[in-house]
Amino acid sequence: MNAPFRAIAPEKFKDRNRTATGETRAEVACRALRTLWLNTGTLCNIECAGCYIESSPANDRLSYLTLEEAEPFLDEARALGAEEIGFTGGEPFMNPHMTAMAEAALERGFDALVLTNAMRPMMRPHVREALSKLRAHYGGRLRLRVSLDHYTERLHDAARGAGCFSEAVKGLGWLAQEGFSLSIAGRLASGESESAMRDGYARLVSGLGLPIDAADPSSLVLFPEMNARADTPEITSACWAILGKSPDDVMCAASRMVVKRKGAGAPAVVACTLLPYEEEFELGASLAEAMRPVKLNHPFCSQFCVLGGASCAPHG
Repeated sequence: MNAPFRAIAPEKFKDRNRTATGETRAEVACRALRTLWLNTGTLCNIECAGCYIESSPANDRLSYLTLEEAEPFLDEARALGAEEIGFTGGEPFMNPHMTAMAEAALERGFDALVLTNAMRPMMRPHVREALSKLRAHYGGRLRLRVSLDHYTERLHDAARGAGCFSEAVKGLGWLAQEGFSLSIAGRLASGESESAMRDGYARLVSGLGLPIDAADPSSLVLFPEMNARADTPEITSACWAILGKSPDDVMCAASRMVVKRKGAGAPAVVACTLLPYEEEFELGASLAEAMRPVKLNHPFCSQFCVLGGASCAPHG
């Protein structure tokens, strides 16, 4: 699914304040916290080609976040006026605290979004029972975004492994049958246009009877490809005017993510969902500490957020 790429110049994204050409690097201020992401851990039941966080059955670089560790951040996020809590991984349902953390978010008045592959970890009987109870009590405030890389089994399984498509479709079917609020996340990696991709997903969801509008960008989220080794322009402070964009449009203007590094004594707050490992993007031990500007000093800032115009945010 991945097209050939030109390797990134080694002098790019080296200086926090200046680009390789000496221009002032763009930065983004966090105007207000709208979305708090909780990374539930990097372990996953599968290993996908091109996974930006390198999740796998063996990658535990980010440990399972516990309910006790998550709750102080939920309370702080509420005090800061946040509206949404997103759960990402790894596969969130690998974490034994996942449904309890979702309940803690929902009972505090947040909307909650869980990113999942909808496979076996989610389909375990005790997880389905817990999810059904949350849906019955909180309705559409609990949403699930299912990763389905392509609308065809062949290309989805090329990235995720044989049998993953049929298993994910089974999970989607159960979620739809139970009345969950659903969306799908796909990848613009096949060389097709966005309109062709949306048409393909529209045929799929229609055939499966899923309550998903493939024309709606919040119901079908199509993410640009990311490759930290592929060449991409550095974003300067002048780029906002050139591109006709605002720093306020970028994900880190309104969100932060909590991670628990393996061996760490406590969780930490990082700038966004895409950069959990880079020390430069670790902003502190609390949300208040982390509400400082972020320098766009990484290829993903360019590929995904500014030039890709994408966001992981629950509100699309």
